Amino acid sequence: MVRLGIVGLGNMGSGHVAGMPAIKRCELTAVCDIVPEKLAKYSKYKTFTDSAEMIRSGEIDAILIAVPHYDHTTIGIDAMQNGIHVLTEKPISVHKADCERLIAAHTNKDLVFAAMFNQRTDPFYKRIRSVVANGELGEIRRTACIATNWFRSESYYASGGWRATWAGEGGGVLLNQCPHTLDLFQWICGMPTKVSAHCKFGKFHNIEVEDDVTAYLEYANGATGIFVATTGEAPGTSRLEIAGDRGRLVFEDDKITFDRTEMSVEEFCKTTPEAFATPKVWKCDIAENNHGPQHAGILQNFVDVILDGGQLIAPAEEGIHSVEFANAMLYSTFTGKPVDLPLNSADYEAALKERIATSRFVKQVRADVSVDLSKSFV
Repeated sequence: MVRLGIVGLGNMGSGHVAGMPAIKRCELTAVCDIVPEKLAKYSKYKTFTDSAEMIRSGEIDAILIAVPHYDHTTIGIDAMQNGIHVLTEKPISVHKADCERLIAAHTNKDLVFAAMFNQRTDPFYKRIRSVVANGELGEIRRTACIATNWFRSESYYASGGWRATWAGEGGGVLLNQCPHTLDLFQWICGMPTKVSAHCKFGKFHNIEVEDDVTAYLEYANGATGIFVATTGEAPGTSRLEIAGDRGRLVFEDDKITFDRTEMSVEEFCKTTPEAFATPKVWKCDIAENNHGPQHAGILQNFVDVILDGGQLIAPAEEGIHSVEFANAMLYSTFTGKPVDLPLNSADYEAALKERIATSRFVKQVRADVSVDLSKSFV
């Protein structure tokens, strides 16, 4: 049995508490939040207002971190230095340098260190990754990821003083809504080697961070790609398109369509004697029935690996990739130049700190915001 503590009882943390009955061989023994009023309805558990006290209390074997993003790093390091298994919400940190610090703290490999990349449990994305990894699509030539279905209202941004600020969140749509999208994008297609991005800050909302992003990508093999995201568009689009030497795969509206060429596109291009011919194509629709266990699947896998060993679905060390991807898009916008990856983490950290230090933005907060977390999962 794993004794779990949850730190952070906001939208995600309270959602994890509600989902605990579905998790086998795990007992929620403690909860923590810096706002004492949030603890009142959790009196059946040990309650704390300081994560350091909960970590050292002897009441928990593992911790689930669901606090504002900057604190993922400090709480995660503290937990691992005190022998506690760690599962952190996304993103694992705000910027690459903090990711490196957090990952460096994982020196005791007997401790399990995982990230809440729940969409890795989705059968659709698992199938797409398998098609790409097995070479069915051939070498990737072009990628396109559109994630404009993350619409958020002014009320959403006003629901917390930390939201959509450089000091409190470290970014906007890239750091809050898109870590899952970016994780899946690179999990399936790999990381680009160059990013040229145009981020718009407060384009649709009264915020100081990005709520609209368009980026051009280059990969090591010469492939190119685009990434588009916003929280200001409705109705939005969720589309992943990958073109390879053996056809094209599209995932949209819960449907995977794989148009597979009968032969290599490159070979056909070089050998056909016809001027206007195109390769013959087999059209395949790949069906799945559901979106998998999601958050419960990641938490159950975390518990199972603690107790039995085995492989994590989402090792936290892999969380650095989506953070670096997001940082590179922001840094390209800050500098007005393309950014080569790997990103220089110290340079980006310095640029972010400069944004924080020079910010004159005054955040408006409302206490009467209605929150239904189920509407956030798209």
